[in-house]
Amino acid sequence: MYRNKKKKAPKVCYFSSNHIEKIDYKDAVTIKSFMSPQAKIVARRRTGTKTSYQRDLANAIKRARFLAIVPYVTR
Repeated sequence: MYRNKKKKAPKVCYFSSNHIEKIDYKDAVTIKSFMSPQAKIVARRRTGTKTSYQRDLANAIKRARFLAIVPYVTR
């Protein structure tokens, strides 16, 4: 079997690289970039976010959903 010999670029945490300390649930544009087209929360291994930021991001998404800033599901 042949394997792809290209090395992928390392994933960098968006929040660390932009010096964002607190994730705001009211910032719908940033939150939506970490959601799939079906409005699911995208996993750490795909986005490259750090663990603590991923936890804060999940809580921010859940708060924004509750306040109807971002949708629960899309069709």
